[in-house]
Amino acid sequence: MATSQAAAGMDDRKDGLRKRPTIAITSGEPAGIGPEIAIRAAWQLRQQVCSVLIGDAAFLAMTAAAIDPAIRLVALSVQALRLNGLPHFAADRIAVIDCPLNAHVVPGQLDPQNGRAVLQILDIAIEGALNGSFDAIVTAPLQKSTINDAGVPFTGHTEYLAEQTGTAQVVMMLAGATAEDAAADAAAADASGYLRVALATTHLPLKDVAAAITVDGLARTLDILHHDLQRKFGLRQPRILVTGLNPHAGEGGYLGREEIDVIAPVLAAAQAKGMKVSGPYPADTLFQPKYLRDADCVLAMYHDQGLPVLKYASFGRGVNITLGLPLIRTSVDHGTALDLATRGVGLADCGSMVEAIKVAAQMVRATRAVAS
Repeated sequence: MATSQAAAGMDDRKDGLRKRPTIAITSGEPAGIGPEIAIRAAWQLRQQVCSVLIGDAAFLAMTAAAIDPAIRLVALSVQALRLNGLPHFAADRIAVIDCPLNAHVVPGQLDPQNGRAVLQILDIAIEGALNGSFDAIVTAPLQKSTINDAGVPFTGHTEYLAEQTGTAQVVMMLAGATAEDAAADAAAADASGYLRVALATTHLPLKDVAAAITVDGLARTLDILHHDLQRKFGLRQPRILVTGLNPHAGEGGYLGREEIDVIAPVLAAAQAKGMKVSGPYPADTLFQPKYLRDADCVLAMYHDQGLPVLKYASFGRGVNITLGLPLIRTSVDHGTALDLATRGVGLADCGSMVEAIKVAAQMVRATRAVAS
């Protein structure tokens, strides 16, 4: 890994690439596949995106060399970033913000000694996104237990990002390209044919879902979803289809009254404010091309109502997006794959990470266009 900025050939002005979105990519759990997929995806998209990896520079350099000796990384310190800002690198190399680990990494073996460093990686990304050094954050998967075993209570990326940015409520949305879209957009910097599915509730036991769907909560979710589809996706009048909670959307009250008492009144209020929302629709028939072609997003009532459809359609190219934050954040739709990491580099599929970076870049460009 090169360590001299002077030798980095970092003037994007010569090749017109200075306007590439600058995206921080956290390397996640070092014992998993996060470092590998982060490096591979960043290198693959280097012509479209100025990626900044955050992690242990020496470990990432070793991993990059094992993937492809042609990959060129340039190490920067957090202190240099804070004092001088981020230099602009040409597309033949990738910056790494060094966040040293505390213990040697054994692939597939979690080590609590590295828990605090993994969390610090996320802190650096958040700080840089809030102060304008980064246009967006893309997170590789981490292992919650590593951080908790290090003595730091941690429930997940989404909750931590909300807490650190002072955000009262966030909305989880997943996006995924179908196999047809993926083939059409394989060489593109972004894709326009994504299926988007947002969730009214996230990780709850099924028995608790109905009580969690309230008029106030669902209204706030719709407001966040509508706002971010406008501001971060450039959709002037986003079209949102909303599922019911019960089979057949309650069948006129015979299979439950949540559609009548909660969902329909919220949709009526949203329509009165000018939102293009409709529903509630039976979830078992809504996810068809003839309905989805006229929609920008589907709002599902619970996790396993909407996400199985998306994950089936996206063939491992899904992207997790957190809405409601004062920054852009996307992530992969899978975990650390510790078992795969033990078998060495070259086996992990970086497709979801590639899509997460492309979607983040698309959101950056849309946000810039709305602001201009």
